[in-house]
Amino acid sequence: MSDTAASPAGSTTTAPAQNVVELRDVHAGYLPGVNILNGANLFAAKGELIGIIGPNGAGKSTMLKAIFGQVKIRSGQVVLNGEEITGLRANKLVAKGVGFVPQTNNVFPSLSIAENLQMGAYQRPKVVSERIDFVTSIFPDLSKRLQQRAGSLSGGERQMVAMGRALMMDPYVLLLDEPSAGLSPSRQDEAFLRVSEINKAGVTTIMVEQNARRCLQICDRGYVLDQGRDAYTGTGRELLNDPKVIGLYLGTLGT
Repeated sequence: MSDTAASPAGSTTTAPAQNVVELRDVHAGYLPGVNILNGANLFAAKGELIGIIGPNGAGKSTMLKAIFGQVKIRSGQVVLNGEEITGLRANKLVAKGVGFVPQTNNVFPSLSIAENLQMGAYQRPKVVSERIDFVTSIFPDLSKRLQQRAGSLSGGERQMVAMGRALMMDPYVLLLDEPSAGLSPSRQDEAFLRVSEINKAGVTTIMVEQNARRCLQICDRGYVLDQGRDAYTGTGRELLNDPKVIGLYLGTLGT
């Protein structure tokens, strides 16, 4: 990685020729006439781990929801493997290879771990056994507890189940909304380790994270969002060492 300064939005930094996901000048919001995203841009090349950081209210989670069709996009485009997917419903996006793990309410508490995983592949029931084997290879703690009810699990264990369920459809890209939120420091370290393992297994990963420094330490590239725009972008190392990013953002974000 280069140690050069991170690039502000609108710079001459160019995207790779082949991207898995692209957001192009996206304006989006939940209420009529009120935008949360105000011209946001993002690209993720095949196999990249992308981190999205920024202050509260910057539009980080909204960016993931815009990709996953859960917020109204008023202008701009979302592209997956060269195909425009702007506004597609979640079930169609899952079938096209997009997995999403929300921050909260991300498991079915009354179902077992195995049943939660099976729900992740309801569109492809023939691959359930094979995909459970893959998921438990990344989350070995789940392998001996598949019949345990998800509602009895700790926050970190639920996060593993949620990520595992999203992986059941063998996605091209995995969207993670604050995977370390609410976890103890040791569980946070474990969550980041699992995210890295998922990415190394070949899944392009886009992660929104409150623990900005830890996120930038493991990601290939990062985006700093502010007021619904990508204010800065660069490699994780570039953003960690950029004086403007440190002064404006890292001082008030997670350690």
